[in-house]
Amino acid sequence: MKLYSKKQLVTYSISTGILAAVAVSVFFTFFKNDSSKKSGKEISAVEKNQSELKEEIPQTFEAFPVAAENGSYTQDESQNISVYEKCNEAVVNITTKVMGYNWFYEPIVTESGSGSGSIIDKRGYVVTNVHVIEKASVINISLADGTTYEGTVVGQDIESDIAVLKFEPAKGADLKTISFGNSGSLKVGQKVIAIGNPFALERTMTTGIISGLGRPIQKSANVIIRNMIQTDAAINPGNSGGPLLDSQGRMIGINTMIYSSSGSSAGVGFAIPASTARRVVSDLLKYGKVNRGTMKLSLVQNTARIANFAGYEISSGMIVSSVKKGSKADQAGIKGGTQAVQYGTFYPQTIYLGGDIITEINGIKISKLADYYSAIEDKVPGDVVTVTVYRNRKFEKIKIELEASSNSPNASI
Repeated sequence: MKLYSKKQLVTYSISTGILAAVAVSVFFTFFKNDSSKKSGKEISAVEKNQSELKEEIPQTFEAFPVAAENGSYTQDESQNISVYEKCNEAVVNITTKVMGYNWFYEPIVTESGSGSGSIIDKRGYVVTNVHVIEKASVINISLADGTTYEGTVVGQDIESDIAVLKFEPAKGADLKTISFGNSGSLKVGQKVIAIGNPFALERTMTTGIISGLGRPIQKSANVIIRNMIQTDAAINPGNSGGPLLDSQGRMIGINTMIYSSSGSSAGVGFAIPASTARRVVSDLLKYGKVNRGTMKLSLVQNTARIANFAGYEISSGMIVSSVKKGSKADQAGIKGGTQAVQYGTFYPQTIYLGGDIITEINGIKISKLADYYSAIEDKVPGDVVTVTVYRNRKFEKIKIELEASSNSPNASI
């Protein structure tokens, strides 16, 4: 065994430590340089790939143009704005209350419905639909400035669904009005504007076109309104009674009803033409009712059962049960029935068979009572109509002068 002195051991330990430190230093220096080279190569590769991607992706996006804030509108927009500013203050919101009963059968006034109307005279006359104010005990008319007045019924005509209301405006009030236009010159495709209060959203404007003209629409069992204007302008609950306007702001119709499975606008709305409204409103203002010509007949709806019993070869039309003696229809030669029969199950009534059956009036087919009323709706006393009747198994044409009904202001009896 070789022995070392203390001095030799110290010298050996120091030498060994120095050699180890140098070896470690050399190792880390080599590793760092190698890593740096690799990292540099990787970064260069990424930058190169990014550069290549930039070159491959074309810059196709352009900056969106910003419209100049100069307040300009298209011609169509300017027209819409002009009509709205001219007419919206003449459109009113109509709300009604009806008499009802509580759980103890005590009479109470309850909220009913709402609709629209147009001011047609500065004295406070408003035109709307009959169904808007139907059964109302209280009628409130709200103007554009927020004021509300109680309205009264001047007159109403169920056959045309037109009513005229009146309110007393405040002293010095300058009411805006809407004038009637000419519905006789309308064309399919013509632009129209509707203003009303759908869902109580006051003075809402919608636009559209005239989709059809001369539409006969059955409003109820005995009422058909003819020559209705069809439009695709959005009309919703609350629009009834409001104006349908042309591009000049003239009222060419009164919005009345929609065809919809949901109850909301489906693009099929109907308006009463201004020609009908003007005539009806004139009579309502003058007489409180429409002075309409009529034939003094008692009519019964022909059916297959009656035709089979009476031996008629037709099962449609209106059977003339009786004719008022001495009337214009009697003088023209219309014949009533002579065979008295009981008709009806629960409430039987006596009718007379064997007389004429009215099948047409002025070329309008008469299948039911609603057709009959519709055919003479726009006629006045003194007008002559051509009536086609079925008599003795053949058809005959008879000219009849219409006369005032017994409750007409011009009736002589």
